[in-house]
Amino acid sequence: MENIQPIDPIAFSIGGLDVRWYGVIIGTGLILALILAIREGNRRGLGKDDFPDLMLWAIPISIISARIYYVIFEWDYYGSHLGDIPKIWHGGIAIHGALIGAIITTYIFTKNKGISFWKMADIAAPSIILGQAIGRWGNFMNQEAHGREVSRSFLEGLHLPQFIIDQMYINGAYYHPTFLYESLWNIVGFIILMLLRRVNLRRGEIFFSYIIWYSIGRFFIEGMRTDSLMVGDLRMAQLISLALIVVSILAVIYRRKSGLASERYLESGN
Repeated sequence: MENIQPIDPIAFSIGGLDVRWYGVIIGTGLILALILAIREGNRRGLGKDDFPDLMLWAIPISIISARIYYVIFEWDYYGSHLGDIPKIWHGGIAIHGALIGAIITTYIFTKNKGISFWKMADIAAPSIILGQAIGRWGNFMNQEAHGREVSRSFLEGLHLPQFIIDQMYINGAYYHPTFLYESLWNIVGFIILMLLRRVNLRRGEIFFSYIIWYSIGRFFIEGMRTDSLMVGDLRMAQLISLALIVVSILAVIYRRKSGLASERYLESGN
């Protein structure tokens, strides 16, 4: 067995409280995503407080919905361990659950503020995928969300930095760095979405482009992972990804044909 020490998941401690790299990285991703959304929102005519106000609701609701989603599909365990349901610090959240919570929260928020949901969703889309790209490195620090076992020579063949190869050595074996695959996929998606802003698509279509791009990558990467939520013999994330791709494509077509997508991204107005 190789003598490789994993990166300490604890970044620092304050008064006996351990602050983990996972939280630091997730927090950094959220801050950068929020800054990006605020700047673009100001250019598109939104108030400077619209996105910060939304985040005050969306973040806690998304965390709760991400946990609920995870618990539902792991009910065989949680059904007999009800006391463990709130213990989110032990792990167990799902990005699809977080997206459901964020979308519902944003819809209610925009209705109350008199803002176009599609306008706000389009503005937020690049921020969301950027936050996801950064957040996956939190999984890296925890040595989680990895894929199946591989050889060291396989990882070296990918020309990865040594620190990534070493961190993928877990309990005596090397594993696919699926966190990295998804992070890189999301970074490419972020660049594409930023370019699509200049194309001046119809409202809602940058958001749907995000859903389609993320879901394609998630479908294939999920097939490599070893910690998937399952429904029988099927991976739930893959089923959801396929459904989101189909629904997004149909929604773009329907909204164009019905005239619901008459306004474009760069046009002013709520």
